Amino acid sequence: MEINLISDTVTKPTKKMLEVMMNAEVGDDVFKADPTVNKLQEKVAAMFGMEDALFFPSGTMANQTAIKIHTQPGDRMFCDKWAHVYNYEGGGAAFNAGVTSCLIDGDRGMFTAEQLEGLVAGRNDIHTPYNRLVCVENTTNKGGGACWDFEELKKIQRVAKSNDLAYHLDGARLFNALVAKNETPKQYGELFDTISICLSKGLGAPVGSVLIGTKKQMEKALRVRKLFGGGMRQAGFLAEAAIYALDNHVNRLKEDHQKAKQIGDVLTSCSYVKKVEPIETNIIIFYVNDSINPDEFMEKMKEKGILLISMGEGKIRIVTHLDFTDDMLSILLKELKEY
Repeated sequence: MEINLISDTVTKPTKKMLEVMMNAEVGDDVFKADPTVNKLQEKVAAMFGMEDALFFPSGTMANQTAIKIHTQPGDRMFCDKWAHVYNYEGGGAAFNAGVTSCLIDGDRGMFTAEQLEGLVAGRNDIHTPYNRLVCVENTTNKGGGACWDFEELKKIQRVAKSNDLAYHLDGARLFNALVAKNETPKQYGELFDTISICLSKGLGAPVGSVLIGTKKQMEKALRVRKLFGGGMRQAGFLAEAAIYALDNHVNRLKEDHQKAKQIGDVLTSCSYVKKVEPIETNIIIFYVNDSINPDEFMEKMKEKGILLISMGEGKIRIVTHLDFTDDMLSILLKELKEY
């Protein structure tokens, strides 16, 4: 039995999801003629209380499109030093939008309004880039699935508004945060200018992300998506899976979070583990003792059929997900204890 804990992107559609996919009504989405894609976009926009939404083949493309529609080449984007838009999107902010990134030294991928304000103040003169955009990521990937404090997000919005900065949320795992913190999509829809959500991670759809914002922004995003090569044809098969995921797989994220905490408890008790980061959602990040090579540790686990991933700087990541069963959890815990 292979136990793949590299990411929550490794899930495969459930039997029921496959059934609804195969029965989806489809058309050509490039001509806005796919009824199921249109239904998904309307559903997500309504869920967040925002005007419009656009379906994308990937979260990276959705984020990069958001950055592009909010900025001009040479502008400055503010984000945490661990942000996905900076670290894991191939340098796209610079390549696609031509923006420069001001990295904020936050905690576990989360910075404060006070930090942002200190960086924004007095920075718009002829010698410096125009300040245009603030990006936050919830939950934080490199920060171990950490959830932002909503009151801090509101404070950051006030700083953004008072300095004419657009405010984008990389919500790749936002539904994990919503479930963990008992928050609602509409709370976030009221706060951000644009939001991207990923459907192929914890929610278990095979492909796709959605970008949400105003109708005017989504008109711009549609053109950028075309430029990026993201126009899809009979994408309704994928959109139907996304609709099913939103209707059936949100509340079950609690199970992933509970399993992650169980794994964290065992790791904390293991003598070979130096540190386990706080666990709030479905991501566990831990460090082994200096006497153990992290790559060798992962290789030995791989020999036992357990796949983990490195996040650099000695970080080892485990991600729980829809296809990670109770039996797999028992095997994992046993192997961790006996290592």
